[in-house]
Amino acid sequence: MTLNDFLKSKAYVLKSRPAGKPTPDDFEEIEVALPALEDGQILLEAKYISVDPYMRGRMSDQKSYVAPFEIGQPITGGVVARVMESRSSMFHPGDMVMGMLKWEDIQIAWATEVQKIDVELAPASYYLGLFGLTGLTAYFGMMRIAKPKPAETVVISGAAGAVGMVVGQIAKIMGCNVIGIAGSPSKQRFLTEELGFDYAFDYHDLQTLEENLHRAAPLGVDIYFDNVGGEVSDLILNYITHGARIVICGQIALYNDPKKAVGPYPQIALIKNSALMKGFIVSDYADSFHEGQLELIKWYKEGVLKGHETVIQGFDKLPETFISLFDGKNTGKMLIQV
Repeated sequence: MTLNDFLKSKAYVLKSRPAGKPTPDDFEEIEVALPALEDGQILLEAKYISVDPYMRGRMSDQKSYVAPFEIGQPITGGVVARVMESRSSMFHPGDMVMGMLKWEDIQIAWATEVQKIDVELAPASYYLGLFGLTGLTAYFGMMRIAKPKPAETVVISGAAGAVGMVVGQIAKIMGCNVIGIAGSPSKQRFLTEELGFDYAFDYHDLQTLEENLHRAAPLGVDIYFDNVGGEVSDLILNYITHGARIVICGQIALYNDPKKAVGPYPQIALIKNSALMKGFIVSDYADSFHEGQLELIKWYKEGVLKGHETVIQGFDKLPETFISLFDGKNTGKMLIQV
């Protein structure tokens, strides 16, 4: 008899595909009976669960870079968990691991699906943010695509989000002038006072944003790291320099728009400035994840890279916490502590 003979888990499944912004009715909590462990499997207790804007795309049934979530099946994402029981020589009870797992409080996974994490080095939750996929997204977007040079001007939309805050810090490490765009005075203060951004501006009034950009970037924008899209990105295209690099990471302003967005055409600005615009997903660099993680950890240990999280308590808060991403409720990485 094993531990999970006595256990059942709670899981959140996708109940319906959202039309526009998701609502709590699009999710359903169910109870899952756990089968006996097989050789090579481990029993996990979730400690932290990540919620991320890209998950909105997986709730639609449109073709994308990753398969959509299935109706009636548990949603999956980044999870940090504790090993409760193991039938693998790779892990022992008490080990802390991270992987792309289900929205379940207790679950079974194959040992090959997770990696052990060092919680002596940093808080366990950092392996979902600063050292996880969001940190790696920032790292590869900057170091492999943008390739910043000292004294260049970098503008970041969604700068107080999980990816944006790391992008800006990497830009500062590279010696750049850094401008963050965020949606509230508290987030703007966070960027400048805690993370060392040179400037932080609000996006709600485009005319004021343009005036601020003109003042803070009189020679133009060399790198634009775009997490948001929409009118803000259309505006910044007017300020790119010759040889500018535009990194397309996310388009959160458009994710819940059921209509196809119509905006200015970027081609003329790109041609005039011999500029590069490139979209990417972090899995493009999967073969180099270890390299990126080591560099992020090195900067963290040196004190030049900081983490920041918005942590919500309670497994039952998963749907509403995910939905709150689209209202800008988070500063830094948004997580559920189970």
